Amino acid sequence: MCLILFAYKTNPCWPMIVASNRDESYARPTLNAEFWSDSPEIFAGRDLEKGGTWLGLTKRGRFAAVTNHRDGFAKLDYPKSRGLLVEHFLRGQTPSLDYLQQVDSEKDFYAGFGCLLGDLSNLYFYSNRADGIQSVAPGVHGLSNAFLNTPWPKVEKGKHELSQLLTAQSPLSADALFEILADRGSFAHDQLPHTGIDSIREKALSSKFIAVDDQYGTKSSTVIMVHESGDVHFLERSFGPSGYLTGEVQIKFALER
Repeated sequence: MCLILFAYKTNPCWPMIVASNRDESYARPTLNAEFWSDSPEIFAGRDLEKGGTWLGLTKRGRFAAVTNHRDGFAKLDYPKSRGLLVEHFLRGQTPSLDYLQQVDSEKDFYAGFGCLLGDLSNLYFYSNRADGIQSVAPGVHGLSNAFLNTPWPKVEKGKHELSQLLTAQSPLSADALFEILADRGSFAHDQLPHTGIDSIREKALSSKFIAVDDQYGTKSSTVIMVHESGDVHFLERSFGPSGYLTGEVQIKFALER
């Protein structure tokens, strides 16, 4: 389960702003975000269990992120890891639409997912639980474990808070974005979707920042701010059981144009 809030081409100074939570088993082996030794143009974390990554950016401006599509009725075993969708796009040079058309041809090899990928010029959303590739229009958007802008309470609240932040008089800060992501407030049962899991867990997973127990929760929060100059601010905070902070990564680098 995850949450991605982002503003795309809405602010002339910051054409891409991303605030994302990755929810995962704390025990799943992971490398924190860094430039990859085998692909030094990629800055991303790495999943050491099945390979790939959940979110990343390259020096050439290629961006990709993936979330699970929550369906408690679906089968559990699929031959390919969803994280490889992000990795293969970031490693390659295939244009975004061509890449997603390739993904569509083998969509049944993956468990349900929603994928964002593209660059500062064009951004797309694709889910193997829907039909077609969707071009993302300029604006403030949210993606959790359904389709783009599905109005789950935490998505709607997060989009509203991000929109307010962008219209505030004070300069945009990473700390303000992390504050949005850190919200542990859950929602009433009558506000929640029905995704095939029991109502108690549905409520526990309804908050933006999840701290269910010592087994599962928000494992990392990531903020990416791409300036119109091409300068990138990439920040990641890592968490352990109960949501205690275990580490932080901060880096600035320039896109290669």
